[in-house]
Amino acid sequence: MPPFEDTKEHLKSVETPKKNIWSQILSDVQNHGNQKLPSFKQILVLGDNESGKTTMVAKLQGVEDPKKGSGLEYAYIDVRDEYRDDHTRLSVWVLDGDPGHSNLLKFALNKDTFADTLVILTVTMTAPWGILEQLRHWASVLADHLDKLELDVDLRQSKRQQLVKLWKDYIEPGDELDPTSPMKRSSRNFGDEDGDNEDGQLPEATLTNNLGLDIVVVVTKTDYMQTLEKEHDYRDEHLDFMQSWVRRFCLQYGAALFYTSAKEDKNCDLLYKYLTHRIYGFPFRTPALVVEKDAVFIPAGWDNMKKISILYENMHSCKPEDYYRDIIVQPIARKTISRETELLAEDEQAFLVRMQQILLAGGGPPSGRTSDSIRSSPLVKGTVRSGPSILPPRKLDGSKVVSSPGGEGVLANFFNSLLNKKSSTPGSSSKSGSESLPDKAAMRSDAAAELDRLSRGAKKSLGGDFNSSDC
Repeated sequence: MPPFEDTKEHLKSVETPKKNIWSQILSDVQNHGNQKLPSFKQILVLGDNESGKTTMVAKLQGVEDPKKGSGLEYAYIDVRDEYRDDHTRLSVWVLDGDPGHSNLLKFALNKDTFADTLVILTVTMTAPWGILEQLRHWASVLADHLDKLELDVDLRQSKRQQLVKLWKDYIEPGDELDPTSPMKRSSRNFGDEDGDNEDGQLPEATLTNNLGLDIVVVVTKTDYMQTLEKEHDYRDEHLDFMQSWVRRFCLQYGAALFYTSAKEDKNCDLLYKYLTHRIYGFPFRTPALVVEKDAVFIPAGWDNMKKISILYENMHSCKPEDYYRDIIVQPIARKTISRETELLAEDEQAFLVRMQQILLAGGGPPSGRTSDSIRSSPLVKGTVRSGPSILPPRKLDGSKVVSSPGGEGVLANFFNSLLNKKSSTPGSSSKSGSESLPDKAAMRSDAAAELDRLSRGAKKSLGGDFNSSDC
């Protein structure tokens, strides 16, 4: 080959890589240089009812008056990128805590939205005894739902590898430029100073349940810790025991952990910044926070079993392996039961006999319960009224029957007729019954006349007293 041809081929081989490099740079700038915020990203919020889901979403939205719905709620969060002067809407789906609504998950999380979904699991500090059980329940619901979806195998495996890479490559914010920092770790160093993992495996108990989804566990209403300490005798070791179990759960699913309080506005803004960091890649410079017991923050990739074991040093009355509900016990609810006093009605015949004995003895109705029972008796209802004594009591002879409407004997005969009516046997002759009819009718008429006379006398007496008082 002539020398000229060799030189031409050499120049061509040199220019080709340069052209490819510039093309690659231009392509990267075109694809990533001025990329707008995606509008298809979303958050799925799961948790029991009364776990603070609605209030948490309202805080992320900047809304002061949250409105609670039912079923599968939809909301959105306005997200603004100040650096690029761009904004978008982050969709938020909130599932009702009723297990009967779990079938609605398919509308929020399906094969089309799987790759762009971040899941928040919420539990509340007002019921700490149910935290671990609720986390496991909703993680199981989520796993079962994903198994039913017809997800692309390569896509799900790719998402799982992204979580593994996140944990392997995690670096504490602020330590990126300091290679000597003890918190900096590479893919072979997970904070274990004794040695590196040469095979690149994850540390103990990490991502053992890798669902391929970004998960954030949020413990709400942490201001209630003060009430737990005052009213339920919770101590620091109880809170550390609780935190150790929650952190171990987060380690298994590769989840971040937040302790928040909307009432005291703790970690709410930090949660927003972390979510936008994980979803949109915004800068995030806050390291893990484990000092304040009611404002804990542990980013995904930071934790491991050795760091969790630090909490064990404060446990004296319990062990880390103890069953969760044996240590965090649900208090017995003591409700005051108001019982109404039961009033037993007096037998009608016993009442009449007692009234007869009082009249035969020549005394008036005794004060108190008996007097009240006479006034309220249906036999004399509307005829005898409370007030001053109507007639002085007179001694009556029970052997004599007073038929004239001029004294209390009429009432005595009336009560006697009632007693005789109740005590009469069904076998009595019809003749005797027919002969007694006029007497009974006469006695009833006399009794009614006497009661009417007493009533008129009472009215006159009351009217006279009223007129005399006016004078």
